[in-house]
Amino acid sequence: MAKKITTLCIVHQHPRILLGMKKRGFGAGKWNGFGGKLLEGETPEQAAKRELQEEAGIIVSDLERMGVIDFIWPDGEGDQEVHIFKAGNYASKIRESEEMLPLWFHVDEIPFESMWPDDKYWLPLFLEGKKFSGQCFFDESGVKIKKIFIEENENF
Repeated sequence: MAKKITTLCIVHQHPRILLGMKKRGFGAGKWNGFGGKLLEGETPEQAAKRELQEEAGIIVSDLERMGVIDFIWPDGEGDQEVHIFKAGNYASKIRESEEMLPLWFHVDEIPFESMWPDDKYWLPLFLEGKKFSGQCFFDESGVKIKKIFIEENENF
């Protein structure tokens, strides 16, 4: 099965970031950025902007591409190439959607224990404004990381 291309966007206004509690579907019960699959003909940046508006009511004109991570699952069914973006300024009022409950966190109080286990490896680079790429291999349970490789990368 072919790898899905998806997006993830985090609003970062130092010293705080906006995360969403996923209320349904893949990743339900976890704090995460906003994002999802590309629609036909969309670029990753277009999809990230659309998903941010759909999931949190946020309209942005500019996104900064921070990284790309390949997520590999043992059965190959959930394999994803995730393009990670940073949003700073936005227009509109943040709102809860059927899918996500947005909440601001101070960068010193990020709820890593309630997030995907890979976030603690790349989110510090994101917060420092560093570009990165990598691969994350999940174990058979799909909960724990079997192997992860994340590095700074200005050339992705």
